[in-house]
Amino acid sequence: MSAGSLRPSAGSLRRTVHAEWTKLRTDAGHLWLLLGLVAVTASVSAAAAATARCPTGGCGQDPVRLSLTGVTPGQTIAAIVAVLVVGHEYGTGLIHTTLAAVPRRTTVLAAKAAVVSGTVFAAGTVAVLASVLAGRSLLPGNGFTPAHGYAALSLTDGPTLRAAAGSVLYLVLVALLALGICTAVRDTAVAMGVVLGLLYLFPLLSHVVTDPGLRRHLAQIGPMPAGLAVQATTDLRHLPIGPWAGLGVLALWAAGALLVGGTVLRLRDA
Repeated sequence: MSAGSLRPSAGSLRRTVHAEWTKLRTDAGHLWLLLGLVAVTASVSAAAAATARCPTGGCGQDPVRLSLTGVTPGQTIAAIVAVLVVGHEYGTGLIHTTLAAVPRRTTVLAAKAAVVSGTVFAAGTVAVLASVLAGRSLLPGNGFTPAHGYAALSLTDGPTLRAAAGSVLYLVLVALLALGICTAVRDTAVAMGVVLGLLYLFPLLSHVVTDPGLRRHLAQIGPMPAGLAVQATTDLRHLPIGPWAGLGVLALWAAGALLVGGTVLRLRDA
């Protein structure tokens, strides 16, 4: 088989994306999960903003990051959405029908990645905007005021916009990471265990390790601590890794998972 035959044509990919989108939008479970992603992210962010306090000037907190606290629990739902896109088909045997209809397996994975990215991006955008709005409304009443050195949150502010946009991309990349892992292991429960273990392993190790240099290195290579650096808007010089560089680390993890998943999908029987 030539290398060119493995590349999905634009028409084939478009039709496959449409088929994957149809499957997702007609499954009520995915809709509820996406609504849950918005609700959990926004509500946890609002709770964090409502309970934070800055009684004096220079209280050392990052109001933007506080307002985006809900992205951390929200990532679990984003991962579930992605895992179910593949895991459900393997669990029900529908994957045989999918691969019979679209023999090019790279096309199938590319279409699933496109649909997962689009839906999580849409839900994540709503969730992050709601979180920023909650922070803008609640934080000034808790001492985050110009008098204490904090301007009201606004997406016209460069660092705030970067943190918000980066948080949406973070959710998309976590979903793609989960999609790649589930494609490789072909089991919903196992895939979720691997995804959550990978995300939370590095933060847990950072709490156990006593060497500051090793802790910093773990924060630089872990998909979750590195990726969430994009939310920081204060004391950037003291971060283990820069905001965009950290998101790039997560992107490499997601790309690696998709590469492994795509390779397994091509080489193994369904």
